[in-house]
Amino acid sequence: MSYTEDSLVEQPAIQLFAELGWETLSASDEVMASPSLQPSPARGEGVCLGRETKSEVVLAVRLRSVLARLNPSLPPEAISAAVDELSRDRSAMLPTAANRELWALMRDGVKVSVPDPAKGGVKTERVRVVDWDDPTANDFLLVSQMTIVGQLYTCRPDLIGFVNGLPWVVIELKKPGVPAKQAFDGNLTSYKHAQNGVPALFWSNALLIASNGTDSRVGSLTADWERFFEWKRIESEDEPRRVSLEVMLRGLCEPSRLLDMAENYTLFSEHKSGLTKIIGQNHQFIGVNNAIRAMLKAREEGHGRGGVFWQTQGSGKSFSMVFFAQKVLRKIPGNWTFVIVTDRVELDEQIAKTFAACGAVSDATACHAQSGAQLRELLSGNNRYVFTLIHKFQTAEVLCDRRDVIVLTDEAHRSQYDTLALNMRAALPNAMFVAFTGTPLIAGEERTREVFGDYVSIYDFQQSVEDGATVPLFYENRTPELHLDNPELNDDIYELIENADLSDEAEKKLERELGRQYHLITRDDRLDTVAQDIVKHFLGRGFQGKAMVVSIDKATALRMYDKVRKYWPRPHPSPCMFRFAGQG
Repeated sequence: MSYTEDSLVEQPAIQLFAELGWETLSASDEVMASPSLQPSPARGEGVCLGRETKSEVVLAVRLRSVLARLNPSLPPEAISAAVDELSRDRSAMLPTAANRELWALMRDGVKVSVPDPAKGGVKTERVRVVDWDDPTANDFLLVSQMTIVGQLYTCRPDLIGFVNGLPWVVIELKKPGVPAKQAFDGNLTSYKHAQNGVPALFWSNALLIASNGTDSRVGSLTADWERFFEWKRIESEDEPRRVSLEVMLRGLCEPSRLLDMAENYTLFSEHKSGLTKIIGQNHQFIGVNNAIRAMLKAREEGHGRGGVFWQTQGSGKSFSMVFFAQKVLRKIPGNWTFVIVTDRVELDEQIAKTFAACGAVSDATACHAQSGAQLRELLSGNNRYVFTLIHKFQTAEVLCDRRDVIVLTDEAHRSQYDTLALNMRAALPNAMFVAFTGTPLIAGEERTREVFGDYVSIYDFQQSVEDGATVPLFYENRTPELHLDNPELNDDIYELIENADLSDEAEKKLERELGRQYHLITRDDRLDTVAQDIVKHFLGRGFQGKAMVVSIDKATALRMYDKVRKYWPRPHPSPCMFRFAGQG
């Protein structure tokens, strides 16, 4: 047996695709043909994919056949117009813009003009491109070693996954021992190059995968290598975490999951730097699907406790909220309205901007409720999204009794679980309540469960660090006059974060310990030493950035702010890049 990339990685991957229900073909000896010929397993010594030239990236024969099957009532002219629109040249567009345009056509259908026998003239119809509800109605084809001729160079990706004749998945492989990053740097990146590659291959792309059989990463069209991520679970959050190409393909390329990812876990976000494509990560894909199932179950049982969605800070919680709302709107019948509730103005603005950047709302300011009366007005109108603060629910007055209102709260346990949450529940008596939080519920926050229900998804801090979704937390003892007896403090911090459900006895013990140490920690000469060290360390890091100073309480935070300003050298800009926060 030869230990090559083909035998060790590529052929097992092809076999797995076949097991998942894909048709598989090798195009190493492809025969060119005219569009009138049907794809054949063999023509002479090679296969025929229906391509006239090796520069074509759309399998037009397969595309036309599927469109005719999905749209039996439309005339051949309409099918031809849709094929032309899906396969037309988009080289004048930016690649991400072309990808967004094709994604919208695949998701919502292609508008075409057809004769109107009843009224005369023409009418507009939509040609369905994908059957999102029935995977078996679509055509899934995996092609290995297909040669594509670009403007200057010829490319031959290892594997291309076609859905209804459109290239959705591009996979580049390396043999074990060769870093998967080489597949990204040396192959996928060059394939995407405007002149040296074949950018047309990516206009309809859903996923890019780089793997050496073990280390496997997936990313979007615009992602750099740091934004490529692993796929460690297939169906459940309770599964053991495994990093392998098999888990990646079973979790993402099984037809129903691939359709779900492309339809419901794909966003295009507008930024000053340009258009960015975002695809759901493993924990978002599984977690949001869990949350939607829990919401539907709660609806059947007749209560509004949709559950608590705990995914740690920095893991994309805001995007999870967008994924949740967009999938509900698309897949669950109803005239849904989402009320997004936060407890701070900056959070309110941040989440509204996220929804607006992703195109979920056209004008975030127009759907902000500044008072209970305005909230009632917005809920009575045709608004998909309403943004407001928990503090607007000052009374238990009924504002809206619709059953198709879903309340998404951010950091629900901070203030929402108290009186204001009960007011909110009374104001929206028939609404569904789903809590999104970046920190776990702890003792004393049982009211949160009363309003929102139990956990429906858990993605904790340690998991997020291991997946690279959150940067790790390190402790460096830089002021040694308070002796540190525990060299394993990093691990202990993780353990404390994971096991935050403290008993009454443990809480009292912690209060006693902190009480004895308070006068030592906040001693004026010690704070002077800490402030000087902060200034020295921040200015000596060698790079621009931000910093946060967290103090034991608000009074100490104010003192630290004054002291940092005192020791900040005059030639340097003022410390406006710092944020001072006090507990309590």
